[in-house]
Order: sequence, then C-alpha cells, then structure tokens
Amino acid sequence: MRREDLESLLEQLSEAGWRAGAFRNLETVAGGVHDAHRLRFENADIFLKATRLENAVMLADEADALTRLRATGAVIMPRPLLNGVAGEIAYLALRWIDLNPALPDAQRRLGRMLAALHRCEADRYGWDRDNHIGLTRQRNAWSDNWCEFFTDQRLGFQLRLAEKKTNDEWVRRGFDLLDVLPRMLDAYQPVASTLHGDLWSGNMAMRGDGEPVIFDPAAHYGDRECDIAMTELFGGFSPAFYSAYEEEWPLEEGYEDRRPLYQLYHVVNHVNMFGGGYAKQASTMIESLLAKFA
Repeated sequence: MRREDLESLLEQLSEAGWRAGAFRNLETVAGGVHDAHRLRFENADIFLKATRLENAVMLADEADALTRLRATGAVIMPRPLLNGVAGEIAYLALRWIDLNPALPDAQRRLGRMLAALHRCEADRYGWDRDNHIGLTRQRNAWSDNWCEFFTDQRLGFQLRLAEKKTNDEWVRRGFDLLDVLPRMLDAYQPVASTLHGDLWSGNMAMRGDGEPVIFDPAAHYGDRECDIAMTELFGGFSPAFYSAYEEEWPLEEGYEDRRPLYQLYHVVNHVNMFGGGYAKQASTMIESLLAKFA
C-alpha cells in the first residue's frame, strides 16, 4: 500500500471516530480475493481489505451484507467500521478478531445460529441490490418463484458467463439441465430465508472465547438448503454442526436430490473464476443430474 493511501485512510478513520491510540504499523495478512492487512494501533486493531478502485463495489456489497446480517442478531460476524476510497485504493475496514479453527462445540453453536438466521424470512427471493460471489457478480433481482430465480439469477447466469469463455460441451449440457429444472423445482417453493450465501469452511472460524464467527458473505434471500449444500461442498464442517442445525430446523424431504444442483452453482462459479479442474467437476455433476432428472 502506498504511503499516501495509508495516510488518507488513517485520516478518514480518525474523522469517523476511530479512537484506538497511536498507529503502530501495517502487516500484510491472508484475506482471500482482495489484499488484506492488519492495522495495529495502541489499543485495538483493524482488519483492512483493499482493492483497485474499479472493484470498490465488491467491498461496498460486503459492508452492506455484514451490516444487515449482523442486524438479525442471529450470527456473529465482523463489524464494519468504514468503507470507502483512500487515494488509489478502495477499502473496507473491519474490527480485528483473533480467529482460530472452529472446534466441535463452536460448530454446534454455529448450527443453531445458522438455523436462527434462516428463520429471518422475506416474502420474495433475491436482495435489494446485486452483489458478488467471490469475484463474480451475483444477480439478485426479486422473484416470487424459486425455480425461476435459481434458473435465471443463479445457475443460468453462471452458465452464460462460462459460455462467453468457452464452447466446451459441458456448458451446452448445462443449458440442457436448465430445461429440466422445472421437474425438480417447479412444485418446490421454500421459505425465502436470509442466507450467508458463500458458507464454505474457509468463511467460518472461532473467536478466542469459543464463539463461532462467519464472514465474507454473498447475502440474499433464498432456499436455506443452499447454505447447507455449500457447507458440504468443500468439507470442514463437523457432524456437530449438522446435528445442531437439524435439531433446530430439520431439512425437508428431497434435500439430497437438490444438494448437487445447489453445489453446481458454486462449482461453475469456480470455473469462471479459476478454470482448471473445476470444469471437469462441473461436467460430472451436470451429467449426473441429467441422468437422474432428464
């Protein structure tokens, strides 16, 4: 980070009321798709995400989602302090939390918390703004029909992005899958739950006091099973998490059939962001779903 950018940021934090003593230093830390830093002050620290100015909306989306999910009172998430532009960077400043891998007791608590978040319901699917899933835009136009929402705003949108990059057969087969989605979803109208939206194990941890923390949301209102399916895609969640969730709100019949469909959305997104072996994984998942429902 340029000295001029840092000085502008510190000035903005001061004007916004950040009072944590003298600034000490800046350390680069792991932080996902954006640059990440730990700003050390005398009495408290900040986790800072920074990106190019053209990506400013991504951090604004994240600040919005964190604020709104925290407001439900159901889950523990980092508190946004300030979001804006400093010199040549866009940034999101969050209160620093010391994080550790989540132990089974913390995951059990998280299962109950997630069920409480999902109980925060809306009357439609979507969100009042588009946002991002990783680096990819996530469309959230309001819909009263879950099948139409998932087809148009989720899997169909990702497939159209993939089509612009490749003419591989798996993409065409993906569009074939869209044609049969009504057989799977037309009679299925789940509650429009408040979702984290990107709940894989890398976005879940534990505070020093043992409380679970989730972060990096791609929030929207949708089928709660989408969050559960994402937790199962890359592993890392313990049996305690699932048993606690089921105690609070058991999943509906048919989840096992819908799970790979919801996971496919994230796998195609990974193809669009990273390429590589994810295309083969997407192809396998598409063929399996077509074999079962076509």
